[in-house]
Parts: sequence; C-alpha cells; structure tokens
Amino acid sequence: MTDRTSPSRHASIDRNVEWVDTDASGHQHNSSVMRWVESAEAELFRALNLPDYFPSAPRVHQAISYRAKLWFGQRITATVGIQKIGRTSMTYAFEVFGHPHLESQGGIAAFGTVTVAHVPSGSLTAQPWPAHMVEAVQSLQLTTRN
Repeated sequence: MTDRTSPSRHASIDRNVEWVDTDASGHQHNSSVMRWVESAEAELFRALNLPDYFPSAPRVHQAISYRAKLWFGQRITATVGIQKIGRTSMTYAFEVFGHPHLESQGGIAAFGTVTVAHVPSGSLTAQPWPAHMVEAVQSLQLTTRN
C-alpha cells in the first residue's frame, strides 16, 4: 500500500470487475469499491480468527478518493490494513488497484479509510474492544513488521 495508507497489517483479495459491478458507462459503480474493500476486510478478520468482529463493528466514518476507472473484465486487487486501533474504534486504510486491461495501464483506482466502532450486541453505544481482539490485532502487527 502507498504512503497515504501504509498500515502494517493487511489482507488482499483479487477479483474481476463483473457486469454487476459497473454502471451504464461500463466502468465500476462507486458502491463496488466498498464491496471489494469489505471482502478484503473479511479476509483479514478470518485470518485473525475473529468471527465475532463483524456483528459488533458498525461503520462510523468512511472516506474514499477515486483516481481511475475500472472496466468490465479488468482484474483488481483490494487491500485493507489496520491503521489504528483505539479504545472503542478501529480505523483501517484501503486501496483498490486496477491491473493493466485493454487501454488501461492500471494503477491505484481508489483509496481511503473506514472507521468502525465496537458496539457489542445489546449495547447502543461504543464499548472498549475485548482483550482477545486487541491482542489479535497487536500480535499481527508484531509478526508482520520488517
């Protein structure tokens, strides 16, 4: 990932841009980027063996910058990395890279951040992350540092 995001813990998925991912002009619909990002997020938390993350981590903020179009049939890689874990929230950074395709040279098509809060079942407000989640995220950071 680039200097804009540079998380030390990440997961990636590879996909082809499918027809359902495009709008009427044949390039990606803006919602496709977040679907790919959420797929990479799921890979990250599966790798951490944290299935209890998803039902308790609503999005509270997201920012996306679009740099290039992605076309039907183009191969993409979406990468998500944990940028910061706080007491009750976590921010991850992402980028979606388009591989060379037809007349497109490829490159970063979108990047941004998503912040989630820990809101466990039965709670209406954010609560501190459970120790096992914090430990899993921190251990991943330790094992992937260069």
